[in-house]
Amino acid sequence: MPSIIVTGCSSGIGAYCAEALKRDGWRVFATVRKPDQMQALEDKGIEAFVMDYTDTDSIARLVDTVAERTGGRIDALFNNGAYGQPGAVEDLSTDVLRRQFETNVFGWHDLTRRIIPLMRAQRRGRIVQCSSILGLLPYRWRGAYTASKYALEGLSLTLRMELEGSGIQVSLIEPGPIESRFTANALAKIRENIDLVHSPHAAEYSKQLARLDGSGPVNRHKLGPDAVYKVLQHALTATRARPHYLVTKPAKQGALLKRLLPADLFYRLMRSLD
Repeated sequence: MPSIIVTGCSSGIGAYCAEALKRDGWRVFATVRKPDQMQALEDKGIEAFVMDYTDTDSIARLVDTVAERTGGRIDALFNNGAYGQPGAVEDLSTDVLRRQFETNVFGWHDLTRRIIPLMRAQRRGRIVQCSSILGLLPYRWRGAYTASKYALEGLSLTLRMELEGSGIQVSLIEPGPIESRFTANALAKIRENIDLVHSPHAAEYSKQLARLDGSGPVNRHKLGPDAVYKVLQHALTATRARPHYLVTKPAKQGALLKRLLPADLFYRLMRSLD
């Protein structure tokens, strides 16, 4: 039975993929940030752990425990746990930006580096990073999250090239809008860390709050987490996994337009999006 670590499994993409992988014959080691989130996974026969990407000790404990339970064999890693910090770039304090990177980049890097030696020893493995279309395209009011995903893209693609010939393959999944608690968490972060009243962007923030709290227009292109699982399966099992897996219509259209349009025209187009 192949083994996989899946992070960010309290809800959304992580929870769905952990359950689907278990159903499809994987031994799943799923992580959550809070102890009270473990039971729902354990009830489904999934081995659950508390891990926080900002806590190096929790990452080390996870890898040591999983390696002990499997005899040192970890076939795959699906880095998925992340959050989005909304807000205009000028409204982001450096500490807020740093926390975004601690969770979305540095923690992923720490966990990945601890897994690679085990995969090297067995001469095979799959590392799949759940990035975002915002790792390829900029979007207003999402500068912190976009920057973290751009960094993840560069780091992961370089790692993919450096691991060529080792038996370890690295892939990036780049979803657009997916049904999850992502927007609810982002709503909490913008209220916590952004001065919504005194910002020069205060009027625009009212639109952003409507998008995040569900009172604004419904995104008709939003898909369920099963759309991510479909490409995750390919990244984990194909003889030659792809470097990029775009998910949702907006993600595919945006990537295509970036390739086809002159840069200035493309960025003006992106600027026009609410």
